[in-house]
Amino acid sequence: MCNLCGEDEQNVMKMRHTLSHVLAAALVEMYPGVQFGVGPATATGFYYDIDLSEVKDAEGNVMKITDADLPKIQKKMYSIINKKLDLVYSEKSREEALAWAKENHQKYKVELIEDLPESEIISFYQLGDFMDLCKGPHVENTGKAGAFKLIKVAGAYWRGDEKREMLTRIYGVAFETEEELKEYLQRLEEAKARDHRKLGKELDLFSFSELVGAGLPLFSPRGTVLRDVLTNYSLSLRARHGFERVWTPHITKLDLYKASGHYAKFGAELFLVHSQVNGEEFALKPMNCPHHAQIFASRPRTYKEMPVRYMESTTDYRDEKSGELGGLSRVRSLTQDDTHVFCRKEQIKAEIQNLVGIVRELYTVVGMSKLRARLSYRNDEDKYLGDKSLWEMAQAQIKEAAIENGLDYFEMEGEAAFYGPKIDFMAEDAIGREHQVATIQLDFVQPERFGLTFVNENGEKEQPVMIHHATLGSIERFMSVFIEHTSGWFPFWCAPEQVRILTVNDQVLDYVEKIKQILSEVTLETPLKHNDLRFTADVSDESLGKKIKRAVSMKTPVLLIVGERDKENGTVSVREKDTEKTVALTELAEYLKNIK
Repeated sequence: MCNLCGEDEQNVMKMRHTLSHVLAAALVEMYPGVQFGVGPATATGFYYDIDLSEVKDAEGNVMKITDADLPKIQKKMYSIINKKLDLVYSEKSREEALAWAKENHQKYKVELIEDLPESEIISFYQLGDFMDLCKGPHVENTGKAGAFKLIKVAGAYWRGDEKREMLTRIYGVAFETEEELKEYLQRLEEAKARDHRKLGKELDLFSFSELVGAGLPLFSPRGTVLRDVLTNYSLSLRARHGFERVWTPHITKLDLYKASGHYAKFGAELFLVHSQVNGEEFALKPMNCPHHAQIFASRPRTYKEMPVRYMESTTDYRDEKSGELGGLSRVRSLTQDDTHVFCRKEQIKAEIQNLVGIVRELYTVVGMSKLRARLSYRNDEDKYLGDKSLWEMAQAQIKEAAIENGLDYFEMEGEAAFYGPKIDFMAEDAIGREHQVATIQLDFVQPERFGLTFVNENGEKEQPVMIHHATLGSIERFMSVFIEHTSGWFPFWCAPEQVRILTVNDQVLDYVEKIKQILSEVTLETPLKHNDLRFTADVSDESLGKKIKRAVSMKTPVLLIVGERDKENGTVSVREKDTEKTVALTELAEYLKNIK
């Protein structure tokens, strides 16, 4: 239960947790022999992981649950809820708990109990005839379980380990009132229509190939334009704020990550590369900070150079579990618009303010200006590295920067990385969902591990502070958010195809050439400079209606419809998503440059 949640939110979480037990109780009645994994409450509802391998039908076949079975399971749940059964708490000794689990053939519960610390209180909740291992809390009785709906069935590896059993996960959503549930379900339908995997295929942006491998996206020409324009804007924005581009190779000796500490922490996520020439062990880089640290260390530095600011757009590789991969949201090849600052301790606040300004400008431009910031601090645990007084100074500077920049922020003690405090930015999309996007992360450890120094004004060596930052984060993940936020109707400046010329008939083909010549000379200068206009022409023999439908299906922001009257009058009919007007050919270039 979230200690920071308000009383209402805690009550909702109790309701959702109770509904997971009601779901389990219904399944016991409907599928005798079902085995249970875990069934927690979630941010919008609940789920339960179950194993049906011992549940057989009349012919002796293992039964399965699909989405088609959810209405009847939900009906059974309502029958249990209407009984207003109490949730009764009890405790058992370890021996009693294990005996209960074995007697009821619940092997996953046996494993959970065996993994509990010796000092742990082992508690249960009884719901009618159904009992489950559970810490709670719950509502008093099932009559207070709220409004819910079972929404889907999916697969889930036991404990997220792809080498373990594949279980069936049944998801539900739940809220206090039917009205809240209805509103959420409407948003869910909207989210399905905006799903970036669906739109990515429809708009010809990206694809995956079994021959290439899971989590390794392939971008089409249209998708490549989109990612390149977004990347170039991020680079140009950071360049205006004093960052310089660097380049690092895609593989490195393992010694680099052993020195940085990443090998000990993330070794299982590394793609290893073995040299056939001399037997050296390399890795595909999963992050860029150790490389940038080596660039800083490549020559002596003085206080007059500080701060040093590097940026790089580069692809990293992480061996994510296949069960955790999903569209562009979680991939094995991820391109980061990575940024590292090496600064003096007293420069931390100014550098954070510089980065906050970058974040706010970028997310305003892409139409996601509603940002919240989570300030993550250390607590009194001994897991944090670095001098405590340095932490306290840095945390104070982070908070001051948040206040002075007018950020909507909240503080979380104990959520900092072991090597420094951080700011995580959350952006709200068009349908009210919140996504973690940019980060600003302080690092007191890598400068020490790599022995990074600069000479201060007293001629003494001083250790810099390192600040990690990614504005878009992973380009792939940002694109998944951006595609869904815009529903594929990208802003004019970054649309893969910005303008499409549509002809009414062949009598205007010579006039189309004049239009194309004008378009070829148009360059947009905001928000990205030197952004040459991207346009195509549909001069096929099909009807104008079909041409318009095809262009709209690709969500082309501007259509130029050209007929004989336009040719005679020296005009074009300009159709945008919500407007249509006639523009003189002599004014067309300026008109396009002013589209927001």
